[in-house]
Amino acid sequence: MHAFSDLRTAAYCPRQCYYRWQEDDREPPPEVEKRRDLAFQYPEFLDGADLMGQPISVTPTQYRSNLSCAKARFDAFEALCRPESRDVLLTGKECRGIAHKVLDLDSPTPSLVSAGSPPENGVWHPQTVHAVAAAKALAFERETPVERAFVEYPTHGIIRTVELTTRRKAAYRRAVRTLESIDGPPPRLDDDSKCESCEYREECGVKTRSLRSLLGLG
Repeated sequence: MHAFSDLRTAAYCPRQCYYRWQEDDREPPPEVEKRRDLAFQYPEFLDGADLMGQPISVTPTQYRSNLSCAKARFDAFEALCRPESRDVLLTGKECRGIAHKVLDLDSPTPSLVSAGSPPENGVWHPQTVHAVAAAKALAFERETPVERAFVEYPTHGIIRTVELTTRRKAAYRRAVRTLESIDGPPPRLDDDSKCESCEYREECGVKTRSLRSLLGLG
C-alpha cells in the first residue's frame, strides 16, 4: 500500500522518493502545519481578522481579494470553510494517506492543503497525482464516484479544482507504476531545475551546471 506522500514525490522525482525512504523522521516541520492551519480560518480572514503575523505569502489586501474571488467562483466555498471532516485517513486499493478536508457535497470530495505556492494556473503535477489518489481512495471507501478534488494554497488564499480526467488518471497510474518499480536508486533526472533545490543533492551526487557552462563559456 503506497502513501500519498510517496506517490506525490515519485511523480516529481523517483530518485528523491528513494532517498526520502531512507529517513526515519518524515513528519512535516511545524511551520508547515502553521501554514495549513490558515485553510481553516477563511471566514475570519474575510471578516477582517488581523493578518499581520500570519504566515501568508502576499499582502493582506491581496490575500482577502484572492479569498473573495474563491468565494465567488466556487459553490463549494462554504463547505471548504466548514468541512464535514478534517485530517481523514483514506485507504484505497493501492494508496492511503490523509485528506486534510472531506466535503459533504453532491458526492464526497477531498481537499488537500498545500503549504507552498501555486503555479500561475492549475495545480503542480505532483499535487495533481496526489489529488487523484485521494479522490480514488475516497471513492473506494464510500463506494461512490468521486469526480473532482480541491487543492488549497492557504498562504495565498487560492483554491484550485482538479477534475479527474482521463489524462490525470493516467498520470496517477504512471506514478503508481514508478513507485512499484523502485528497488534501488532510480536514474538521475536531466532536469537541473529540480536538482538545485533538492535536499538530497549531496547524497544523489548530481552536479548542476551554471548558465556559463551551459553556454560553453566556462
